[in-house]
Amino acid sequence: MALIISKNGKHAKRIDRSVFASEDELQQYIYENPESIPLYDIKEDIRLLIVAREFPTQSGPIDAVGIDKEGELYLIETKLYRNADKRHVVAQVLDYGASLWRHYSDFAAFLGELDRQSQKKWNMSLQQKLQDFFGMSEEETQKQIESFRGNLDNGTFKFVVLMDTLHAQLKDLILFLNQYSKFNIYVAEIEYYKFETYEIMIPKLFGAEVKKDVSVSKPRTEARVWDEESFFAELQKDTDEETRQKMRLIYDFATKHSPDAVEYGTNSFKLKTESKNGIRKTVFFANTNGRWNLVSEFWKNNPEIRKKYADQLTQAVPSLKRDRMDATYYEIRLDQISQKDITALLVVFDRMVSEIQETQFS
Repeated sequence: MALIISKNGKHAKRIDRSVFASEDELQQYIYENPESIPLYDIKEDIRLLIVAREFPTQSGPIDAVGIDKEGELYLIETKLYRNADKRHVVAQVLDYGASLWRHYSDFAAFLGELDRQSQKKWNMSLQQKLQDFFGMSEEETQKQIESFRGNLDNGTFKFVVLMDTLHAQLKDLILFLNQYSKFNIYVAEIEYYKFETYEIMIPKLFGAEVKKDVSVSKPRTEARVWDEESFFAELQKDTDEETRQKMRLIYDFATKHSPDAVEYGTNSFKLKTESKNGIRKTVFFANTNGRWNLVSEFWKNNPEIRKKYADQLTQAVPSLKRDRMDATYYEIRLDQISQKDITALLVVFDRMVSEIQETQFS
């Protein structure tokens, strides 16, 4: 296929289709221009932020990882038609998804890698970049992060394969999988043209046109209501009695501040407290897998406050890693610390709650 380019109806020129020199060139283009992936065929008005390139897994690096405003995770693989292994690209991307789901059960490690790449590319934390890119508040970004945490835990990914040419057999395979499986796999064929200093991309998405068969989908159920009872019931499934006692200590500390200090999310609860001028801030949150996140929303955008309380927390429990306090998340496993350690940390959080309540936020 060729394009015809003219100016004011004259001087028409034929532009033949170009080719990418390497998959790395295609990867870099997508990394810099995620809008060129035609995901608007999946969701109208979607914006995708590519948060990582060459994301490491035990099955090999994922070419790119993207996140949308709702916290959906996109695993993106690029493949040129001339490569011999193009027929295996679907198996490859599913293998990457399985490895990501299996080996990043530690969400803090997953976020740590995203944070590292965010600092390297944009010189800001992942949370700051998400707020800036999507125009969201800290509270909205926290919910977004919780959403993609749930998607990672459940292995709910959207797989996107980018190719310069899509052959018929692969197209048939994508249509078959999307019709009769629970996977969401899409292939974008990118036609590439060059004219003087301009690059012209014509993307076409395959896979979004398929409607899932009801017989292979899970029945629609009512959303689970999370409260104290359901949180501890879920906690009991995967933790021992000692861990549950430690979590009870943290929960009781949270509820002592006010009746509405605890806010529930999927598999989690947060301790929130109100500032002097009525702005609610998250102090910490805990999860039904027996983990406790120590990084407070209160300090995230204030280096002075962060240093003050990060130092106090690591002084209270010297086994904590001070550098992890500078990340978006620092989760600790309750089965790896003592009740004495938890009590010492709660003393610091008690001081933090008092300071938030005496602070007037703009």
